[in-house]
Amino acid sequence: MDDLIPFAEVILILAVALLLLVGSNRVAERLHIPAPALFLIVAAVASNVFADLGSLSVVDNQRIVTVALVIILFDGGMHIGWERMRPAAGSVAWIGVAGTVVTSAALALGAHYLFGFEWRTALIVGAALAPTDPAVVFSVLGRREISGPSGTILEGESGANDPVGIALLISILGASGAGLGAVGSGVGHFALQLAVGAVVGLVGGWLLLQVMRRLPLPNEALYPVQTVAFALALYGVATVAAGSGYLAVFIAGIFIGDERAPYKREIERFAAALASIAEIVAFVVLGLSIDVTALFDGDTFWIGLGIAALLIVVVRPVLVGLLILPLPMTRGERSFVLFSGLKGAVPILLGTYVLAEHAADAGKVYNIIFVVVLVSVLAQGSFVPLAAKVCKVPMRVVEPEPFALGMRFRNEPEGLHRYVVEPGSPADGCSIRRLAVGENFWVSMVSRDGHLVQVRGDTDLRAGDEVLALAHDDESPDAAFRAPSHR
Repeated sequence: MDDLIPFAEVILILAVALLLLVGSNRVAERLHIPAPALFLIVAAVASNVFADLGSLSVVDNQRIVTVALVIILFDGGMHIGWERMRPAAGSVAWIGVAGTVVTSAALALGAHYLFGFEWRTALIVGAALAPTDPAVVFSVLGRREISGPSGTILEGESGANDPVGIALLISILGASGAGLGAVGSGVGHFALQLAVGAVVGLVGGWLLLQVMRRLPLPNEALYPVQTVAFALALYGVATVAAGSGYLAVFIAGIFIGDERAPYKREIERFAAALASIAEIVAFVVLGLSIDVTALFDGDTFWIGLGIAALLIVVVRPVLVGLLILPLPMTRGERSFVLFSGLKGAVPILLGTYVLAEHAADAGKVYNIIFVVVLVSVLAQGSFVPLAAKVCKVPMRVVEPEPFALGMRFRNEPEGLHRYVVEPGSPADGCSIRRLAVGENFWVSMVSRDGHLVQVRGDTDLRAGDEVLALAHDDESPDAAFRAPSHR
């Protein structure tokens, strides 16, 4: 009983801290900065004021952030889904792999020739800072809907290049010796990680879908738990098999994203809530691992600013820009994607790998990574909406809709479809009566700006409308609600 009150005090402090962090999302929105930046800064300052807060070991940090990223990637994959990913899959794969490798190589050259790092340390810096971050990208774009392929490519890249960057750094850290033999060993390990991760993700996604559809559970609350547990298991299987567990869970999330299954909406809401908590936990834990005073020792801070400038001004827009020239995007969409490649939790997580391996200048490298990430999140993340406006990429804020009206069915409803009217689609500005959808298509409900619209033949549909309709699966007129670029 002597421990009861101290334990209650700990719970109280953690609960208040979580409430403040959740509420800080609104503060970040008012300040026009991404919430992850606020989490990082507050946690880093708190760990220096209260030294006990930074007592977690490097390994503990890695484990906590790893679980958080698995949940974030799985939820992000489900949010994208195969229908959105399919038109952009080739572009995402190209920029995710080639873009990450080119960014890593360019940053390594800069770290060596401009800032005097030895080659192995320079390669480590390049690999750690190459991937963009899903937690930051999903957070910045969370309430924003982007028309056209740029939003899908940006979200897909942030999920796809994390496994690439992690596999690349692990290959560099694990390579022994030097010369062509070490390069060959690293390339082989890198390819194996991606191949195994992709296979486990595809097979695991199919198995997960069968489990979701065919394994009845006694309580509806268990379905979301089962799905997330399966995703964590996929990470474990892929990693044990020498593959990329992050790639596996991201692909599995995409695989099931658009599929129907019992309690699918509840599963999506549960995964989204977990991902929100995981984002907070990841950035707070990483922020607590930073010694703010060490950032200003010697030339660490200035090197971090220099590498950040090199990345934002030269490497991303010029070198990666050349890579994506063949991709089917407008000039504005291409510029928006290049500007919005944000760094975040993944580079800092990779920095903990460097610390754990006791690589040369590990502490300095870790602090430089933190400076680059902070500059990226603040300088780029804060201006993503402005960049979309300048690049003429359609972006709108999706307001939350706290009230829902639904019906439960014992069996899967056949022919029930939900559409969102995209700007520039045939349905945009067209009345329901004149909509080219066939005789067997019946609009039953239209939601506009969070309000129900009375359904009549002369009701005009607008961009952003959510339409609930009955239609045969083989006659579903998806093209009527999609913009030409998505068809």
